[in-house]
Order: sequence, then structure tokens, then C-alpha cells
Amino acid sequence: MTTKRQLHLNAFLMSVGHHEAAWRLPETDPYADLDVEHFKNLARTAERGKLDSVFLADGPVLWNQVGRRPAGVLEPTVVLTALAGATERIGLIATASTTYNEPYNLARRFASLDIVSGGRAGWNIVTTAGLDAARNFNLDHLPAHKERYERAAEFVDVSLKLWDSWADDAVLADKENGVWGDSDKIYPPEHEGRFYRVAGALNVPRSAQGHPVLVQAGSSENGRNFAARYAEAVFTAHQTLADAQEFYDDLKRRAAEHGRDPDHVKILPGIVPVIGSTEAEAREKEAVLNGLIRPEYALPQLADLLGVAPEELRLDEQLPANLPEEDELEGHKSRRTLLVKLGRRENLTVREIIARFGGGRGHLTFAGTPVQVADAIQEWFEAGAADGFNIMPPVLPSGLTEFVDLVVPILQERGLFRTEYTGRTLREHYGLPRPANRRASTPIPV
Repeated sequence: MTTKRQLHLNAFLMSVGHHEAAWRLPETDPYADLDVEHFKNLARTAERGKLDSVFLADGPVLWNQVGRRPAGVLEPTVVLTALAGATERIGLIATASTTYNEPYNLARRFASLDIVSGGRAGWNIVTTAGLDAARNFNLDHLPAHKERYERAAEFVDVSLKLWDSWADDAVLADKENGVWGDSDKIYPPEHEGRFYRVAGALNVPRSAQGHPVLVQAGSSENGRNFAARYAEAVFTAHQTLADAQEFYDDLKRRAAEHGRDPDHVKILPGIVPVIGSTEAEAREKEAVLNGLIRPEYALPQLADLLGVAPEELRLDEQLPANLPEEDELEGHKSRRTLLVKLGRRENLTVREIIARFGGGRGHLTFAGTPVQVADAIQEWFEAGAADGFNIMPPVLPSGLTEFVDLVVPILQERGLFRTEYTGRTLREHYGLPRPANRRASTPIPV
């Protein structure tokens, strides 16, 4: 009997909402980005909706101008450790950079989160674009895009060796003979590569799910190759069904070429659902938010993404004809291409692009009733464009509550989404197998 394919839904939590002007609404708390109780309540809401996980983005740099939106970003694994104690089932995914960390420290941090949460951790692997971040780490220039991905590949390889440096049955706890662990079942990486040298075993044993779920967010050529090789879930951004289908088919094919089961790579585009009791109400909510954007803050960020000077952009004109090509840029390649294609395809002015970018930073923004939002999700899911979605509420907490209370029940009634959790680990939520220890000679059956 074949089990019906079901959606995977993650709650992407960002301070008081993904829309950059959400903090200006009367009902929002502009200090919530530093309030762990705010995030606990959001995680509990997402868990009430039986969502697969909550996800926190991150970067080792002060984002944007502090005048633009709440700019405080607590270190995500610290926040997720707090959320682990406030929830029971929902997965906990954090972003961390391979460019500005070391494998041993990061592998230990995620292994600890995985153990503390009972096997609910995931690592969103990023290479980090932007010269500002590089300058925070004793660098005068941003490492080349290709080199960042080469470094990331070795970083992940080392992390996997570290997570596999304990056999599942290495801990004996033999009180009678006074032997706590079996040293023959510890496997030091003894890794010497181009970027890293890591000798000793991790000081944290394997977790309930073997190791954290590996997540990736990047759609450039290098990003696709990396995801096909390593990722178990892929966070991506698309504006059209056709683009999403192309990405979905391409990445599944690449995963198969790496000898992987394509079903073990979950592709999850972002969607920013603006929900109203009527379509008109939803569009009015969206218009109010867009009307609160301050272009003087948004314009420099758009210019940086496009690789041009801000003065080259005119708010009420379309994008300049001659923009740098993707290959000429070292950061945010796929997002730059997405926005240029969007602007050209819909003949948008720079002001209109800023409104789209302010709501979802290139992710699909959809305004409609709960049924219309559910219809859009179902269409992409059934058309081979997604295995689920990264839900990005424009305003928090209200947008997440609306999605859980109004959209999730529709998806459940249609048999597209779980009504109860059937597992306890993030791997079980995603339908992923527990990885065998690749370094142990006799792995424990699971």
C-alpha cells in the first residue's frame, strides 16, 4: 500500500515578521527580536499546527541600517536551545556559516542542540555573502563564490566525520567492571585537507537521529551542486510555478546522479502568506505594509544586490538595461537573478520591486483568503514544484496564528498535511532515514 505524499511545512521566524515594515504596525512589539518568550510562543503555535520545524536565519554581521527594521539577532542555536525546552515535537533549524566558523566548534554546537532537543535539530548550511561579514573576521575581501562552496564541502565532510566519531554503542556504562565507554568505538577524524586539519573525535556522542538534518539555501549553479551532494532539505525562492518546477526537477536529477534517493531531498520554497477574510482584505493588508516601507533604506540594499550604485536606480523607472551579469557577482547570485527576471517579466518599477523585496526578499508573496492560500500551496505541491513550503509570515505573531488556525485545517481536511505527529525527531517528520555511522564497522540497526 502506497502512503499518500504529504506536505512538509516549516515556520521561518524573523523578529516581528518578514515584511520589513511589520514593526511599524500598532499591534507589533518593536523589541520582540530580543525577547525569547516571543520566540517560545511562536514555536508553540507552530507546534500546535503540527508543523515540521521552526527555522531561524542568521549572519555574522549587523544586517541593514538599524533605522530600517529591528536589527537585533540572537545567536540561533542559543534561542533554539531555549525553544527545545518549551516544545516537545517540532524540529529546530538554525543557520550557521561555513565561511566564518570552524568544523569542530560548529559540529559540537549542533550535536549538543540535537541531544538537548531529543533529535530535533537541523543545520541550514550557508557560505555567507557580503564584504561586511568578511571584514568582521580579519579579511579584507570576500572569498570567491566558488571557493566558499569548496570550503563548505570540506567543512561538511569534516562535520560528518565528527558526528560519526562515536559508534552508537560506544557508551557501555559498565559499573561492575568500571568501564564507561569502549575506546575501540571512537573514531578520530584525523582529517587533513585543503582548508581544515581536525585530529580528534568530537566530545559529544551521536544523537537520537544520528546527526542533525542538513539543510541548504542557495540556488546558484554552485549551490545546486552542493545541495544535490549534501542537503536533506533545500530552502529556495521562486516567483513562478514554472521556475519552481525547473528547480525541483533539476535538483532531484542531480541528487540521483550523486547516488542519492531524490525523495530524501525535500525542496521547500518560501511563501509569504498575507491572509484576509476576503481577497480584498488581504490585498489591503499588503498595501498597508508596503506603504510603510521607507525607500531611502531599501534602495541601497537593492542596489547592492544588483551590483550597481544606488544613484543608478530611479524609484519610478524600471531597472537599468545594463546590469552586471550573475557571473560578475560574488554574492547572492540566485536572488539577484530572481529579482531581475521578476522586474523584467512584469515591467516593474524600482519602487514596485522594493515593495516585493520588502515583503519576502524575493520569496513568493501571496495575498488571499485561507482557501486561496491553501489552493496555491496545493497547486505547487501537486504540480511537482515543491515538497512543502517555508512559511514566512509577514507579521508576527498574528501571521503565524492565522496560518495555523485558518490554512492548516484546510490542508488537513484535504489529506495533504498531518493531523498529529507520528515521530519525535526532525528526520521522522521529513520521512528521512536515520543515517548509519559510516565509520563504524558494525553499525547498530535502526
